[in-house]
Amino acid sequence: MEEFRQAKWSEPIIFEIGSKGRRGYSFPGLDGEEACSDIISHIPENLRRKNYPDLPELSEVEVVRHFIRLSQMNFGVDNGLYPLGSCTMKYNPKINDSLASSDRVRWIHPYQPEETIQGMLEIAYKLAEWLAEITGMDKFSLQPAAGAHGEFAGALIIRAYHKLNGELEQRTDIIVPDSAHGTNPASAAMAGFNVITIPTNEDGCVDIDALKSVVSSRTAGLMLTNPNTLGIFERNIREIAEIIHENGGLLYYDGANINAILGKARPGDMGFDIVHLNLHKTFATPHGGGGPGAGPIGVKKHLRDFLPIPLVEYDGEKYYLEYNVPHSIGMISGFYFKFDVIIRAFAYILSMGAEGLEKVAEISVLNANYLASKLANIRGFEIPYGRNRFRKHEFVLSCSKLKSETEVSAKNVAKRILDYGFHAPTMYFPPIVEEALMIEPTESASLEEIDKFAEVMASISKEAYENPEKVLGAPYNTSVGLVDEVKASHPKYLCLSWRMYKKKLSQK
Repeated sequence: MEEFRQAKWSEPIIFEIGSKGRRGYSFPGLDGEEACSDIISHIPENLRRKNYPDLPELSEVEVVRHFIRLSQMNFGVDNGLYPLGSCTMKYNPKINDSLASSDRVRWIHPYQPEETIQGMLEIAYKLAEWLAEITGMDKFSLQPAAGAHGEFAGALIIRAYHKLNGELEQRTDIIVPDSAHGTNPASAAMAGFNVITIPTNEDGCVDIDALKSVVSSRTAGLMLTNPNTLGIFERNIREIAEIIHENGGLLYYDGANINAILGKARPGDMGFDIVHLNLHKTFATPHGGGGPGAGPIGVKKHLRDFLPIPLVEYDGEKYYLEYNVPHSIGMISGFYFKFDVIIRAFAYILSMGAEGLEKVAEISVLNANYLASKLANIRGFEIPYGRNRFRKHEFVLSCSKLKSETEVSAKNVAKRILDYGFHAPTMYFPPIVEEALMIEPTESASLEEIDKFAEVMASISKEAYENPEKVLGAPYNTSVGLVDEVKASHPKYLCLSWRMYKKKLSQK
């Protein structure tokens, strides 16, 4: 098996490069420089620096080489397969980045009058309409800045809805399956609800009997991902919706996994009242490392007046920002929405078209099931729950048997995968699967890549049974090898900034 070799530079931090007085760029002198010589006197005394800022002094060449070397020691979707389950780390066409980086987008100012940004508002309006069509909702707000932010907005809408109906004090519970993304219960708790967890049955779906046992007049809503984090479509979703609605609750859709059903099924047709989407997963914005992202939230007609403001509207002559939304939960982020993410999503949907989006769902599901069928036959691995059911875009592999027979855990397998030039899958999630590796190849993976990944997993399994110490010591071919996980996350050793590092040095 041919292994991967990641670049390994002994790269100092940027403050340790260069020398005093070195510059990347020298500004030309100004005409009439003497006339400007007293400019400092116009700055209030309390705003003037007493000392020069402690910045590195480098040439342009040094800066470029430093960051190129760092990038070579990193890994991203442009390096290779990145099967991070429930994150949809797929290839993002560069044309969308190019459009989002154009001057006409970058230089828009949030305080510009509406009449000067009609083009941008038109794009936002049309995108919101398209997202509503894709999901089966009636209206979208583009305000939320991230996926979890969209979930929180949804929980606030549920709260505002019951408050308007005079039932907030009574409806205190949000129901969440035990396979849910961790942000679901967190968002519900942040909105002031009690979180009621229900189990998953052997088919990998919501246990209907368990749901019926907890739903009551206290139920404010249920938050659900479909397909769920096991990659399984909730076949009883219509019954689930009826149970929740008959008891006066609302049904919330976590759109993190919508890549699998684009053009095939719509949350609005399943009975969901509220949907959030992760534009940075499904709709072409590169993500990871904290952004940028966007989590637009859509609702059915009866919840339109609770959406975050401003909404983007069109009166037949001009586009405008609508703040007059009677029961709105208000603004939940600064200004309007993420213009650059909106541009990428708009361009992506426009270029793919309806047929292209449907093809995304088909190929992502085909890839996941093809890979799952290969890995399920490798010694030490198994795919629990819904054993005879096809998956959607992702599946969860358990390394439990491998660990019990060899001491090699899911974490060790994930570390060893890095030695072959692949990013590791999501580990230990969902928690209902022991020694879990959640794998999502996405539609970007080629047949050759998937076959190679399966060969790597077979090789690691064989190695685990014949020479487990080799797997336990991985990775070997990455820029950084196996780290001491206690020290790596201990405050005694963590340095989050140059200033913190210097302070630690001075205290020694």
